[in-house]
Amino acid sequence: MHVLVIDDEAALRQILSNLVSRAGYSVDVASTVVEATAKLVRGDVDVALCDVRLPDGDGIELVRSFKASGTVIDTQFIMVTAFASMETAVEALRAGATDYIVKPVHNEELLHRLAQIEAMCGLRAENKALRNLVTGGRGLYKFNSPAMQQIDRLISRVAVTNSTVLITGESGTGKGVAARSIHEQSPRAAFPFIPVNCSAIPENLLESEFFGHTKGAFTGADRARKGLFTEADRGTIFLDEIGELPLNLQTKLLHVIEDKQIRSVGSEQARSVDVRIIAATNRNLEEMVKEGKFREDLYFRLSMFNIHMPPLRERRSDISGLIRYLVHNAGLDSSGGMLEMDPEAEEVMLSYKWPGNVRQLENVINRVHILADGGRITLADLPPEISNQGAPQNHGKFVAGEEGSLRDQLRHREAELIAKAISEAGGDRKAAAQKLGIGLSSLYRKLEELADLGITRGM
Repeated sequence: MHVLVIDDEAALRQILSNLVSRAGYSVDVASTVVEATAKLVRGDVDVALCDVRLPDGDGIELVRSFKASGTVIDTQFIMVTAFASMETAVEALRAGATDYIVKPVHNEELLHRLAQIEAMCGLRAENKALRNLVTGGRGLYKFNSPAMQQIDRLISRVAVTNSTVLITGESGTGKGVAARSIHEQSPRAAFPFIPVNCSAIPENLLESEFFGHTKGAFTGADRARKGLFTEADRGTIFLDEIGELPLNLQTKLLHVIEDKQIRSVGSEQARSVDVRIIAATNRNLEEMVKEGKFREDLYFRLSMFNIHMPPLRERRSDISGLIRYLVHNAGLDSSGGMLEMDPEAEEVMLSYKWPGNVRQLENVINRVHILADGGRITLADLPPEISNQGAPQNHGKFVAGEEGSLRDQLRHREAELIAKAISEAGGDRKAAAQKLGIGLSSLYRKLEELADLGITRGM
């Protein structure tokens, strides 16, 4: 692993480079933004230890500019600052930094952070090799919408840190999938991932479920129980529906985050736990704070890094790929052949609003997998609430003289040209955009607009 030390203090540069070198890593140094930029653009830096304040610029701005350009998207930035504050930490993480440490730098802490990142890089390489082995190097699904591509980037950046994460969004948008992805891309991946639905546990049992209890702590406690936080030790606990947590448990959870200790029900002794907390909710926690239903200090602790999962109706360019991915995952039909989606059925699914989001789409695919005959999913196999909405009329063929037909025909002609360019580019949308003479973001915007109109065939 190659490490770049960026600091204007010559003595600290020497101390850090010697420490990193003795740990077995290759190391280089830079003292200014200009010098660091020249070394970062080579693309061989795995980790940059970057001072926040540099003589010719700001370290956080250096991170932000490089992450925005995508030039060093694989470089992990650890910010080094003498100004320890929550604001600095949040700003650094939002800019794209992986983590931050405070001066004076403790050798063991720095080496631990580097070891975590090294393990994470190795895990990513193994996961990529495994996916290529399973899929023949093709991959099964890649998000098309800019919103989900940004979420992928956020997940990969926050995964290697120990930051708490709050995932928000409507039911069925994939908050649990995002939480598990953070865990699986983190140095904690070899340890437990414990999902907890806070709304599914009776209020009088929540504390015992979370922190465990001693034998005889209450009626029915005939034996001691460890509790979910102990089970998640060194791993991740995922607190789904965190907005349903009662106020008294919110207070105890805040103490766990701050003190990293738990106390079992019936015990007078606290014990330390090393657990990363990821929370999720479909409720507006800011409004709940104003209403006195959620602790403000806990909200700020949980939302240090927020990921919002957009509903499926706001990222229609993902639906077609999701359908193909889920159909593939559903497996073979009853005759042993691979299922195929009838174009008419797919068009109706593409124009549907999907109020239940990805979860509803997955349930529909599982249903039609059971019902489909002859290896083909048809309109008749879809649930009535979807099939009864009606397929797009005339399938792109419009008759002169109809109201609005010129506008409609222009839109469909535009769709045909886009679909042809994507097809000729072998599905490469960047190449298709170049062929059409427009920017990639413009192409995605047009695809979203056409999808919202139900014009999706061939795209």
